[in-house]
Amino acid sequence: MLPETVMARLEAIPTLAASGKRVNGLHRLMGSRLLWEQGLSKVASNRGAMTPGVDGETFADFGPEDLAPLIASVTTGAYKPKPVRRVFIPKSKGKRRPLGIPTRDDRLVQEVVRQLLERIYEPVFSNASHGFRPGKSCHTALEHVKAVWTGVKWLVDVDVTGFFDNIDHDVLLRLLRKRIDDEKFVGLIGDMLKAGVMEGRTHNPTYSGTPQGGIVSPILANIYLHELDEFVAERIAAFEKGKARATNPEYGRLAARIAKQRKRLKSHQARGNADEATMAAILAKIDVLSKQMRTLPSRDGMDAGYRRLRYCRYADDFLFGVIGSKEDARQVFAEVEGFLTNALALSVSEEKSGIRKASDGTAFLGYEVRTYTGRQWTVRSRRGSQHFTRRPPSEVMQLNVPWEKVFEFASKKGYGDMAVLKARHRNTLLSCSDAEIVLAYNAELRGFANYYALARDVKFKLNRLEFIQRWSMFKTLASKHKSSVRVVAARMRSGQEYSVGYVADGQPRSVRVWKLMDLKREWIDPVKVDTPPWTQIYSHSRTDWVDRQNAKQCEACGRTDRPCHVHHVEGLADVKHCGLATMMKAARARKTKVLCDLCHADIHRGQLPDSRNMNGVIAAESRMQ
Repeated sequence: MLPETVMARLEAIPTLAASGKRVNGLHRLMGSRLLWEQGLSKVASNRGAMTPGVDGETFADFGPEDLAPLIASVTTGAYKPKPVRRVFIPKSKGKRRPLGIPTRDDRLVQEVVRQLLERIYEPVFSNASHGFRPGKSCHTALEHVKAVWTGVKWLVDVDVTGFFDNIDHDVLLRLLRKRIDDEKFVGLIGDMLKAGVMEGRTHNPTYSGTPQGGIVSPILANIYLHELDEFVAERIAAFEKGKARATNPEYGRLAARIAKQRKRLKSHQARGNADEATMAAILAKIDVLSKQMRTLPSRDGMDAGYRRLRYCRYADDFLFGVIGSKEDARQVFAEVEGFLTNALALSVSEEKSGIRKASDGTAFLGYEVRTYTGRQWTVRSRRGSQHFTRRPPSEVMQLNVPWEKVFEFASKKGYGDMAVLKARHRNTLLSCSDAEIVLAYNAELRGFANYYALARDVKFKLNRLEFIQRWSMFKTLASKHKSSVRVVAARMRSGQEYSVGYVADGQPRSVRVWKLMDLKREWIDPVKVDTPPWTQIYSHSRTDWVDRQNAKQCEACGRTDRPCHVHHVEGLADVKHCGLATMMKAARARKTKVLCDLCHADIHRGQLPDSRNMNGVIAAESRMQ
């Protein structure tokens, strides 16, 4: 297909999907090289591009010339996905989360499929869905809860047991066929789902679920739970009742009495026969009634004629807010549980799910969400001469940082004991340069603070964390230099700031220690907020960060217009079983040379034996031409 035809077809898909028509011709579109080049550009630049699947292949050995055979195998039906390589990543409380790593070719095929699915489903996905979507994030979900859920009485927390592992393949394929009229394309997705899992040397078939870590898994999960979104939208329309809450009877009675006294006051003033004592008595009575009225809500919070249902979902984490009775909340929970069980073949965790009073709060996306009613406060004008008492809105939804998350983060990073504020150094960073140590600590605290930037108490809760993080950094630097913490802190201090210096391009530069005061709460990039900071580039890289900053010219081909890497000449076979700290120290002590990304890839393919070898230089020069 011509690129112009492909682009026109791709641009027409969202309109076609939004109109409710089934989309066809998708498998034929996968024959377009344009889609694959876009997919390769995105997947190969991902930080997991060098992670091998079960076949050991990575994108270091894949170029544009390798696209044609893969495209041909997909379009002819010869392509069969390989099993994913299963690894486990640690979770809280000693648990582990399974992660599936597809092969290089499977990742690229999944990215092309994901592009097409996104064009079909993005126009029809609900605004209540915030997970794994363009322009959406945990923060957009939390901001919605904070802004819209005022007045909520009950929070209905529904937790699905092992969602990604229990997605029913038959149900998912049936849902795909509701909007896709292309059996080859749906069959390709079915093959991906049933590819199986390799644990060590054992192949286990998969009868349900989508592997966490697969490129196409997030959008498939959203497609699956889009049925829940539509069910809840219908339930909201049936549940909600009344245009506004009824007036609080007591508040109304006091307002009527105040109106009556003001009418008396105007009457006396109009006749001009009232003495000062009478006028003062009326004004005093109005003042007393007004103070009583301000202590009461203007609306009836328990009005049976007014009900609202709020809903927010981020992937398989979803929360309901009910403005109504507890019986209404129980009914919502029962209906949602029944739909998940009967329509989507999912089970609800009785232990983690439940109905909570909104003022007591519950956990959602790592935050504590709860309603709060503040006290009266006095607001003064800029001139300082006028003031009045204002009562804040009642039952405002607030976001807070849970203390357990702060303690858990400090323990995970190895900062020390948060309970007694006793910091400790980190052995894993001792082989790093001073700049790398500071950059690693900066990235960790900044990433954690940015995620909780929406919380009302973020700076209060993280103040203790910053203290122990700062002293852990000082202790790590002191241990590295066999010095004292006091000497290290004094050497780094410059006024109110702390920094370490390094040299790049022959010029002295510095890395400043990030402070909680630097946290900007106005705007956080929604693309980055859901991605944990990749601190391993400072703390677990085999080359020094400062060396990488100075790597500008390739020693093999002499180019300066390509990104350069620091290549290790010798291997680590002799120390690979000696532990991470020993291996990292040995890795940084090895002989290195600067190579551009092209030469670096060639030397690992065996096509660039050594820059000192004239044949290698000639090969590099011929490629430049």
